[in-house]
Amino acid sequence: MKKLAFGMMRLPLLDENKEEDVDFEQVNEMADLFMENGFTFFDTAYPYHMGNSEVALRKAVVERYPRDSYVVVDKLPLFSITSEGQLEPIFSEQLKRTGVDYFDYYLMHNVSGFSEPGFLDVDSFSFANEKKAEGKIKHLGLSTHANAEYLDNILTLHPEMEFVLLQINYLDWENDGVESRKCYEVACKHKKPVWVMEPFKGGFLADIPQEAEKLMKDYNPDASIVSWALRFVASLDNVSMILTGASSLKQLEENIDDFNNFTPLNDEEYEIIDKVREIINSNITVECTKCKYCLDACPEEINIPKLFDLYNNEKIQDLGNWTAVGNAYVNYSKLPGVGLASDCTECEACIEECPQHINIPEVMKDVAKTFEVDYYGFTD
Repeated sequence: MKKLAFGMMRLPLLDENKEEDVDFEQVNEMADLFMENGFTFFDTAYPYHMGNSEVALRKAVVERYPRDSYVVVDKLPLFSITSEGQLEPIFSEQLKRTGVDYFDYYLMHNVSGFSEPGFLDVDSFSFANEKKAEGKIKHLGLSTHANAEYLDNILTLHPEMEFVLLQINYLDWENDGVESRKCYEVACKHKKPVWVMEPFKGGFLADIPQEAEKLMKDYNPDASIVSWALRFVASLDNVSMILTGASSLKQLEENIDDFNNFTPLNDEEYEIIDKVREIINSNITVECTKCKYCLDACPEEINIPKLFDLYNNEKIQDLGNWTAVGNAYVNYSKLPGVGLASDCTECEACIEECPQHINIPEVMKDVAKTFEVDYYGFTD
């Protein structure tokens, strides 16, 4: 089985300001391309695109291909569960949305301190194991954004977990907050195969500083910048599946091409990645992966990932008072109904939702200062 999975978290949109407005026609094309190239894994989750990710999977794959020709991966949203009575309705809704009778793989979604009420106050693990016994789940695992110690404790308590989905990329490998390497080593210790999410860190590793890009291009002019990130995770011995969240047909084509031409990294390439990591870390301002978990929590309807993406690009380029990025921020500010950085009330509801543990309200102050005060002065 090929190790590349179609992650359906960041699907193409007809309106980029509406997460639920999925471009189903383009998703169909992407699914066809994926299947034509011999890939079969499709990964979705209950909250992705406000439920329309699961619907998109049904429309693009389940309704158009034989059941034995693809693999469906879904997740139990622990962070949304507060009572036993929610478990069965959510699971049934997922089966209905996706149109399948069973899930090939099912995950306890983000087992961490953030989601503890969903699996300590509610016995969600027992529920999932019961569904597996009924044949509704073929393989059961977990995803997490917790640290290595937390993961070690969870896998000790739940040895029945068959695999672990971790955030791994070359930038987070030695990150003290994410602890990618340490979590990977914990999974290996427990003899659990590792699946990888965020191999490109939400697309951030596709647009690295020019100094870093030059190192990679000088070594191999024909290799895409993204291919280095893919090869990093694919070169890890215990990685059995890599989830890439393509947002367009073109991105998926590139992912497939890079994967089909995969060769393990050599020692010199690892040295280059170490240097690239140092350059990025010296430039990066906000380690946002654009997972969008924070969006529903914001009462001011601020598109936090979008603003952070603009902010990171602005800081990395550091081109002075006027930039195309800053101009994009101004253009965005003129759209009806959008929240700006200066609209943040510091309610902190978003912080609990952030897997990267970013102090979002604090960063928003500088986003507002950067774009709205220093550059354009269109806010008090």
